[in-house]
Amino acid sequence: MSHHWGYGKDNGPEHWHKDFPIANGERQSPIDIDTKTAKHDPALKPLTTSYDQAVSRKILNNGHSFNVEFDDSKDKAVLKGGPLEGTYRLVQFHFHWGSNDGQGSEHTVDKAKFAAELHLVHWNTKYGDFGKAAQQPDGLAVLGIFLKIGNASQGLQKVLDALGSIKTKGKSADFTNFEPCCLLPECLDYWTYPGSLTTPPLLESVTWIVLKEPITISSEQMGKFRILNFNAEGEPEELMVDNWRPAQPLKGRQVRASFK
Repeated sequence: MSHHWGYGKDNGPEHWHKDFPIANGERQSPIDIDTKTAKHDPALKPLTTSYDQAVSRKILNNGHSFNVEFDDSKDKAVLKGGPLEGTYRLVQFHFHWGSNDGQGSEHTVDKAKFAAELHLVHWNTKYGDFGKAAQQPDGLAVLGIFLKIGNASQGLQKVLDALGSIKTKGKSADFTNFEPCCLLPECLDYWTYPGSLTTPPLLESVTWIVLKEPITISSEQMGKFRILNFNAEGEPEELMVDNWRPAQPLKGRQVRASFK
């Protein structure tokens, strides 16, 4: 495993800088959101999520999380407003989670960790495709949503039911007619800051939009994530847990809040 990045002690986040020197860059993610120093910015617009025409395609275990992938050939599912200029298209969502309910999120709020974090990944349509957008400082927008333990989530159930069929790295399954709207909390108040992908290549191209209000998931549902494997079929089993990168230094960036 050590030849490739991952989350183990030999290839985990503290080793990533060897192959990806930008790991020590100026705008790395995730961060700890310190609510006292986050600054309310009245110029920030409300966020607009237009997800009702979303076309989900498949669900894939990529060996570090699983992605639900969308058709991003047209403006079917888009994010606009908030801190963003222009239109950003949804390409995939994935999660980060822990080995227990007390950790798992990548961002933290006043140092508190959540059980998991959902990332809805979007790219700026002015760059034509995801690959080009990922190279630009304003190329990507990721909507981050915390999952906290509470009532079971109906919206997540369809996702959880599919995980059994993609247990190991490289497996995928058709996953159609999924509406990502059902993953959003009622309130879309958010924090925003300039950051990076939280997995290699760690490109510093992400406008982060982290929602203040978490969604809930039951402890039993949370357990379903932990049946997945980092390994491919036929390799020694390594449970896919603790696939989160710890908070990175803020380095002079300002976190803005859309709310007082």
